[in-house]
Amino acid sequence: MAQLFFKYGAMNSGKSIEILKVAHNYEEQHKHVLIFTSALDDRYQTGYVSSRMGLKREAIAIDSTTDIFKIVSESTVPLNCILVDEVQFVSKSHVLQMARIVDDLNIPVMGFGLKNDFQNNLFDGSKYMLLYADKIEEMKTICWFCEKKAIMALRVNEDKKPVREGKQIQIGGNDSYYPVCRKHHKNPPL
Repeated sequence: MAQLFFKYGAMNSGKSIEILKVAHNYEEQHKHVLIFTSALDDRYQTGYVSSRMGLKREAIAIDSTTDIFKIVSESTVPLNCILVDEVQFVSKSHVLQMARIVDDLNIPVMGFGLKNDFQNNLFDGSKYMLLYADKIEEMKTICWFCEKKAIMALRVNEDKKPVREGKQIQIGGNDSYYPVCRKHHKNPPL
């Protein structure tokens, strides 16, 4: 039975590399996958899933007008799995489309993303994945400053000083964010 999965984790928890691994495993068995990613994430190039380890793969970019259900339902090959990177940036309607793919087309959908932003608020996409997902799994990584589990993102400026206010979405990697535990989110040793 197909399910809607939400796999979330802090920055550097291996979400993008996991998508690439899952796709490879399906395709090695001659099964078909479609990979989607947010059009907002243009760090490496729009329409690509890229890991910090250097692996990269083309994906369908999701913007506000993308109908994921329509793209999947009109596929000319039978699809075995749908993978969505940066799912925190999708809308409620996109999450409902993913749920419909599971329910109506019986195709599993795996969404990967951050749960919370740098101010420790839920992203919209993550909020609705938490509400609608059949299975929720945390991907773990360690704090930038200690050995505890990272559960938050610390945004930093060019001088590596904490940023506590600003717009929710600012695309960046290790230049802008550190995965941190609760203690070091509040008091980072910078």
